[in-house]
Amino acid sequence: MFDVITIGSATRDVFITSPDFVILKDERFKTGSALAMTLGTKIHVDKIVMTPGGGATNVAIGLSRQGLAASCVAIIGKDIVGEEIKNALNAENVDTRFFVTHGDDLSGYSTILFDGASGERTIVTYKGEGQHFSKDTVDVSKLDAKWIFVDNVGGNIEFIGEIINHARDRGIKLATNPGTLELALGFEKLQPLLSACEIVLMNQEEASLLSGIDYNDEAGIFKFMDEKIGGIFVMTKGRAGVSVSDGKNIYRAGIPDSPVVERTGAGDAFSSGFISEYIRSGDIQKSIQMATANSSSVVTKYGPIEGLLKEDNPGQWPLVDVEIK
Repeated sequence: MFDVITIGSATRDVFITSPDFVILKDERFKTGSALAMTLGTKIHVDKIVMTPGGGATNVAIGLSRQGLAASCVAIIGKDIVGEEIKNALNAENVDTRFFVTHGDDLSGYSTILFDGASGERTIVTYKGEGQHFSKDTVDVSKLDAKWIFVDNVGGNIEFIGEIINHARDRGIKLATNPGTLELALGFEKLQPLLSACEIVLMNQEEASLLSGIDYNDEAGIFKFMDEKIGGIFVMTKGRAGVSVSDGKNIYRAGIPDSPVVERTGAGDAFSSGFISEYIRSGDIQKSIQMATANSSSVVTKYGPIEGLLKEDNPGQWPLVDVEIK
């Protein structure tokens, strides 16, 4: 039996930076700025990094590095990219027996263009086979673990229901960081998953959109989530830190002051750090400290994997102070 099986996206990520990238401020763009380059010419690239990516793979590797027996369920294509993803996971002691090779599409692939000065990036992503989750492609009944972590499964609500029923029947604990397509289902459709989970993680923007409560009304968001879900609700707030509710207390913490090279994978590192420590100790305060240390380490390296902490180096980052109210 595995400690944790992660289910969701698995991609091949390629990180590229160039001195010719330019940050443009313009309200036409959703975030108010854009990463730009000259059209109709060649751009010199001075850094390229290739790594596995995707929420399910990132979290599985993070859990494995923390000494947990981890496996990953993902869908890949019949291509070399899919094999590279599996090989990378196997090298991190993540079991891939539940990987599904599906032949209609290519494996997921992302190109991350990032600005070396700010650490901000634009991700150009192709989901490919990673979105083809269903009860026909994945036999959930074969999954034997103490915990299952649900990431991005293409918004397939029927498949999510299969996971919930399997976990209930086998006494498996659930955790989730729902993906974009899951969040797009809306709270009513997603609530069966959220209410079945011991741990629900999302960022503040996602929590605001899902609950329909103003982004700045943190108290309102937590009141809503505490009433609607039964487990621990973890809301990350970027550089402002994190707030966590167990239905009785609110735990708040900042983030360690760390140099930032590139931010991809910080959320997944937080998830694997929080879940691994919670499985070990059941202590929310320690889980927050481990999660913030893990995510702070990841952003000091290129990509979502290299900076993940290992079980034998827990003191690499200072533990943050956690306020409890």
